[in-house]
Amino acid sequence: MMKAITFDQFGPADVLKISDVAEPQCRPDDLVVRVRAAGVNRADLTQRRGGYGRPDFGDSTLMGLEIAGDVIAVGEKAKGYRVGDRVMGIVGGGAYAEIARIDYRMAMPIPENMDYIHAAAITEVFVTAHEALIHLGKLKPGETVLIHAGAGGVGGAAVQLAHATGATVITTAKREAHEQVHRLGADHAIDYVNEDFSNVVARLTEGRGVDVILDFIGAPYFERNVNALNFGGRLVQIGIMGGVENARIPLERVLYRHLQIMGTVMKSRSQEVKHEMSRRFKARWLSHFGEAGLNPVIDSVFPLAEAGKAHQRMEDGLNVGKIVLTMTE
Repeated sequence: MMKAITFDQFGPADVLKISDVAEPQCRPDDLVVRVRAAGVNRADLTQRRGGYGRPDFGDSTLMGLEIAGDVIAVGEKAKGYRVGDRVMGIVGGGAYAEIARIDYRMAMPIPENMDYIHAAAITEVFVTAHEALIHLGKLKPGETVLIHAGAGGVGGAAVQLAHATGATVITTAKREAHEQVHRLGADHAIDYVNEDFSNVVARLTEGRGVDVILDFIGAPYFERNVNALNFGGRLVQIGIMGGVENARIPLERVLYRHLQIMGTVMKSRSQEVKHEMSRRFKARWLSHFGEAGLNPVIDSVFPLAEAGKAHQRMEDGLNVGKIVLTMTE
């Protein structure tokens, strides 16, 4: 048996409780991992509130999508890992527990000198940011990118990756987060509460527009996003937090500026595609993490038993950076 977070009914953060449950069995492609830390993601809140029903995302019916820990068993088909290796990665459920299993193709070695807490905060946001910005958005050195919500988890990772790529980075964030987004690598920060981002972008680019936009908001920003793109510009839609109703498309602009509009959601992709996403990210960026390079922003750390408090903090919008759960021996 092991300790894990469970809930009997959908509802607010206080439905979460710590329970004794059976340990996961090792399948042929699995690594079984003693979890040291688990990342908290917005999808976890949706699951707790009943947004996915009672799902089995492939690895577990338990909550949690992101782990860091030590390999304690290796499936017969799993390659490249041994018992004792430190690994991190995205799981199909089961992260909020002392032991979890992960498909070896989703696992990555934890960079040297990195602790488990930071390792648990990397994969979900950075793999998503890489996929949207570099793989789909094809951001290149010397281009200009607008990243909305640059103080958020994926947004902050995207700011770091865009800066490391050699792009000029413009981001939207609340005024109080501007210092942080500049530290992450933003060249210009727009206060979306008091400024219209499209006016600021026009001023900063002398009317040309940006080459890539990464957007989480949806309908309220859509028309302005399209109008803020340079010739050959790419809009990557990665969320719809502001809703989907009444999004106006300036088709003439799309046509005459040769624009591309694309969407991506990791959760609905096949396992094979997720393996490829992890592999692409690992090949391009894993060696860049560490002291002077890329690093996830940690907001706060809670023990596993206080998962409800961690959820409440995210629900209240108090976190700047990643919330992480830790397991005690």
